[in-house]
Amino acid sequence: MSRPLRIQYPGAVYHVMNRGRARQPTFFDDTDYQSFLDTVAEAHRLWGIEVFAYCLMGNHYHLCLRTPKGNISRVMRHIDGIYTQRFNRRHKRDGTLFRGRYKAILIDADDYLAAVVRYVHLNAVEAGWVRMPEEYRWTSHRYYFQAKGAPGWLDTKEATEQLGGRQAFHEFVLSGNEESLKRYYEAGRQSPILGSEAFIERIRQPGIAAAREHPRYE
Repeated sequence: MSRPLRIQYPGAVYHVMNRGRARQPTFFDDTDYQSFLDTVAEAHRLWGIEVFAYCLMGNHYHLCLRTPKGNISRVMRHIDGIYTQRFNRRHKRDGTLFRGRYKAILIDADDYLAAVVRYVHLNAVEAGWVRMPEEYRWTSHRYYFQAKGAPGWLDTKEATEQLGGRQAFHEFVLSGNEESLKRYYEAGRQSPILGSEAFIERIRQPGIAAAREHPRYE
């Protein structure tokens, strides 16, 4: 079976996910969580990625980001690969940490950025870990709720402006995910593009760069 196409072009926005091999932990403690975010910060410095949201759970992560240079494969090779090296070194392990290649869903940012950021931020709530999204330390929602202390590589402006400001965005998140988006993510094999019909048609036009990779994630 051929590998699915990974669509890459300058300015593309993605929801990226990966899970630990055999659902094993990818983060054991605060040092691991911070090490992953430090690796994301490195990718920002190296390739100028714009990170809109993150949520780090015990055995998986979610990122929403833009690649100005159209190089999602290179960016994620760094994030997954370098973090794995650091994790293995610290915990005296070897071998693969993640179950396979990351999964990246191409996002129509004009229509879906705020909704995807909300979905990412609600992961800990949906899992029953916290009652309110800003209570979970390892998600970016608290910086949407209050900008103080936000890392320089996190962009909270674009999504909040789509909703009319921080308070409006916070209320939008608390309103919960729309059923249509929940069904999309719950599907066993969803489309690799989340957007309007016009956006999907535009992406399918000749000239959009694509690389064959295997975005395994369950």
